[in-house]
Amino acid sequence: MSLTEKIESTLRPHAARLRDTRTPELLLAEPDRARDLALRAGPLYANFARQSYDRAALEALFGLLADADAKGRIRAQFDGEPINLTERRAVLHTALRSDLSPAPAARAAHQQALEARTRMRALVEALEGSEVTDVVSVGIGGSDLGPRLAVDALADGRRLRVHFLSNVDGHAADRVLAGLDPRRTAGILISKTFSTQETLLNGRVLADWLGEAAATRLYAVSANVERPAEVFGIPAERILPMWDWVGGRYSLWSAVGFPIALAIGMDGFEAFLAGAAEIDAHVLQTPLERNLAAWHAVTAIWNRNGLGHATHAVLPYDDRLKLLSNYLQQLVMESLGKSVRRDGSPVLDATVPVWWGGVGTDTQHSFFQALHQGTSVVPADFIGVVRADATHPDNHRALHANLLAQTEAFANGQASEDPHRVYPGGRPTTTLLLDALTPRSLGALLALYEHSVYLQSVLWGINAFDQFGVELGKQVANRLLPALAGEAEAEDPVTRELLAQLRAG
Repeated sequence: MSLTEKIESTLRPHAARLRDTRTPELLLAEPDRARDLALRAGPLYANFARQSYDRAALEALFGLLADADAKGRIRAQFDGEPINLTERRAVLHTALRSDLSPAPAARAAHQQALEARTRMRALVEALEGSEVTDVVSVGIGGSDLGPRLAVDALADGRRLRVHFLSNVDGHAADRVLAGLDPRRTAGILISKTFSTQETLLNGRVLADWLGEAAATRLYAVSANVERPAEVFGIPAERILPMWDWVGGRYSLWSAVGFPIALAIGMDGFEAFLAGAAEIDAHVLQTPLERNLAAWHAVTAIWNRNGLGHATHAVLPYDDRLKLLSNYLQQLVMESLGKSVRRDGSPVLDATVPVWWGGVGTDTQHSFFQALHQGTSVVPADFIGVVRADATHPDNHRALHANLLAQTEAFANGQASEDPHRVYPGGRPTTTLLLDALTPRSLGALLALYEHSVYLQSVLWGINAFDQFGVELGKQVANRLLPALAGEAEAEDPVTRELLAQLRAG
């Protein structure tokens, strides 16, 4: 029996047994559920009591993890074994932030990370002491989303202002550069291969806008450290490395985090890494039954494969985390959006749901109607921050009231004689609380999701670390550039018709 068949056969009886059981009934049957289905790891607290499994289903889920040798697979990742089989690579983003493995590959990677971090600190301090006030970071995907999230969440305006340019749309460049002074602006070009079309085009726009200053104020981060010099004339002392053992969406812990360090200071960036390292140690050293990443992973498997839910919402109740759902879309869907197993055989059951979301309380006035009364059940992660830094305590209490109210209403629903006012409830949620929104807690939160993603991939038997699905569209786009310039014709008949419309405009 394959692993996916085992998942289905194990979960189906429990799902059938619990199909009509609601959260209030589970709480009555398990009086200590609110406390027993909660875990803490470092600055993170998680409560799973409003998920729709009981102890017997949980035992079955953890049994699946044990059967898949989850602890061994975690160890293999930390030790630098080539778990990215399709690309024959190690996956060592953990070595960027923690030194938890004695394996030679992991130790070598950690040493490389420390050396790069030392160089990055020197560059950060030099820019902080210069006349530069603004920095434009150019990258896309993993070279943009993680740093953009962290800067938006953590920057307090006391250091360099960091702006991000990712979209190849020229309007995006115009908007980012509007109001900036090229005499007081520096630029960072971030690309693993330094062949990404969007980054090269936007990098050229930025370099031209900087003019003569580009010779002294352009920096680069790349695994292809010769290319920035060849393409943009950036000298070696202003080029920071990344490595093929770090996937793009896992790279913000490396020199890809240079924009983060500029926005919050190098000490803040070190605290960000330390928060992730706390979760690394927790995941590596804690038994699965008390392991926060394992709980998060089996909950995701239960909702997807046990109950068949096709989407998942991320709902942070802190405006500083408004970009979290964007970041997690890439982390989760690029990692788990696979339909073949590691050995090339087809997956026999569903893999990743569609991840999406937005920030509370804004989203309560948009798509929450569908979440409460729509025909599709959407599991959700609600994320709150215990201690606020803002100077408006009444607002923070209202924010907390809404966070608590929504999770309660999702779970319990409400009966009514008026069918239009019936709330069915039974909407499963996990509540994650950060002690405060700090570099340490944000690092811990993102590392938690990374480890959960990997454990889900272990259960499905898929490779979470390649992303061949993003390549085909890029290849077709490159073939179509001559057609758009009028130098060739497209082969596809629909594309030819659309080209005619674009040319007519």
